[in-house]
Amino acid sequence: MPTYRVNDTAVKHARKLIDAGTYDTTTEWSEAAPSADESNKEIDEDSFDGFADWHLAVNPDASEGTKGRYAFPYGDFHKVNRAALIHAKQRAAQNDHDGIEKAADDLLRRLDRKSSR
Repeated sequence: MPTYRVNDTAVKHARKLIDAGTYDTTTEWSEAAPSADESNKEIDEDSFDGFADWHLAVNPDASEGTKGRYAFPYGDFHKVNRAALIHAKQRAAQNDHDGIEKAADDLLRRLDRKSSR
């Protein structure tokens, strides 16, 4: 099992999107999750830095410039997806990735506060 660290840049990016109202609270993650082609397009257009901004975790043991370096996606490269945050939180909890679980939970709470206004 990889040892992930929280991708602080991605967490900041997600907060900014949530605060701007750029989120989806209704689409299931299985429907919203980007395909491999969409991920490749994101990398082509915004580099691996842009791709990384959509993942809550980094695997420091994986090679830079690979998709495998990033885990726990939280959106579709356009919007934060509430179901993705729930999924990330659950997966992190199941695998004892406490920092990732906390980051996903904090973002989920932030989104829920914002969307209930």
